[in-house]
Formats: sequence, C-alpha cells, structure tokens
Amino acid sequence: MMPTHKLKKASAWATAALAFAVLQGCASGPQANPADPLEPFNRSVYSFNEGLDRAVLKPVATAYQKVTPSPVRTGVTNFFENISDVWSLVNNVLQAKPTEAANSLFRVTTNTLWGIGGIFDVATELKIPKHKEDFGQTLGTWGLGAGPYVVLPLFGPSNIRDTAGLVVDMQGNLASQASHVSVRNSLSGLRLVDTRAGLLGAGDLLDQAALDKYAFTRDAYLQRRQSLIGGNQRTEPEERFDLPEATPPAPAPAAR
Repeated sequence: MMPTHKLKKASAWATAALAFAVLQGCASGPQANPADPLEPFNRSVYSFNEGLDRAVLKPVATAYQKVTPSPVRTGVTNFFENISDVWSLVNNVLQAKPTEAANSLFRVTTNTLWGIGGIFDVATELKIPKHKEDFGQTLGTWGLGAGPYVVLPLFGPSNIRDTAGLVVDMQGNLASQASHVSVRNSLSGLRLVDTRAGLLGAGDLLDQAALDKYAFTRDAYLQRRQSLIGGNQRTEPEERFDLPEATPPAPAPAAR
C-alpha cells in the first residue's frame, strides 16, 4: 500500500488541481461544450501533455520499439496485462458480474501458472474472454455521475468520477506495490514506455485524421467511457481512440 503521507499528498494535489480547474472553467463562456465546461484549463493541460510527449515519451517509446525484439515487447505487454486482470477481477466482483469475474480469475490463474507469470498470453489462446474494468467504471455502475470532463497532467483524458477512481486504481496496481523503490519505479517506467509504444500507430493516425486533436480525443474518450459503463463492453483489449471509418466511394454512373 502507498504510505499514508504520500496518499495525503497526492489527494491534496488532486484537490488543488481540480479547484484550479473549476476556476479556469468559469471563463469558458456560453459557447463551451456542455460536457467540457473546463475547456480553457483542459486545453492548457492537453498542450502540456502533448509537449511532454513530443519531447520525451514518444522518442523513448520509438527507441524502445526499434531496439527491443517484438517477442520481448509482447511478453512485457502480456505481463502487465496479466497484472491488470487481477484488478479487473476485483472490479468485476464489486460490480456484481459473476461471469466476467470468473473469466478474469481463469485468465489470471492460467497466464500466471502456464504463461510463466503472464509473459505468455495462454488464456487468449484458450479463448477465455478479457473484461477490462477500473474503479471509475465501478463507481459509474454504482450510479455515480461522471461529472465534468478534465484532462490530467501525464494521465490525459478523464472526468471527475474517473479521477477519483484513478486514485483507487493506483492502489490496486500490483506493480506499484513492490516493496523496493527501485523495482517499483522501474516497473512503472517500463509500463509507461510499453503503453506509449503500443499507441505509436494510433497517434500517427490521429495526427492525420483530426483537425482539432483536443476535441477529437475528448469526444472519443467520452463516447467510449459512456459505452463501457453503459454495458456495451468488448472483450478485446481497450483501444485508445475510436477512429472514424473511411466512407466508401460512391459507385460510378453506368455508361449509356
């Protein structure tokens, strides 16, 4: 568990950030998107995240992808996905989803025992469905409203409910509970780089598809979270963006 003083410090930071967000949102004006009353603040944080990504995260992720063999990257991804299935199991239980909870339990035990700690995704080969859940979804299932859309430093798109859920998610992440600080930091850094490397293609596609990347990212996030909490969940790993499908060209008129 995170030490009490660190948790209090994180909570104080989150409270201050949200208070500042509310103050910034007061200047959003009558033309603001109703789902995004804090847009001025959110855009400034989004720009900060974009700059950090361009300067640090994307170059590191690109180098990681180039120098690390594909089987090793797959093993790293599988390892962290197996850890996330443990927390998904907890949230499926909290949401009273017995079938999904059983699937998550079977995935964890199968991949941990037969997949060498989750390095190999044996459960997917055995067609055991994956049901990714977080505490924000659990709060939504319990009836808590999403609240205003907010962009968090480093973490990106969120809302008030999911921000509260994120604090709990961080406690439920087994990788963050490692007793040695160096091991814990190494795991956190590796997970961040691995996640960003997996989104390189989606990021490039987003750059080409969206005139306003901020609005596109916001709308995709809100749409997906509403879908997930509404019960229309997919069993595959989550995608970062819901990109629009290309419209097929109209058939040419028949020659006379």
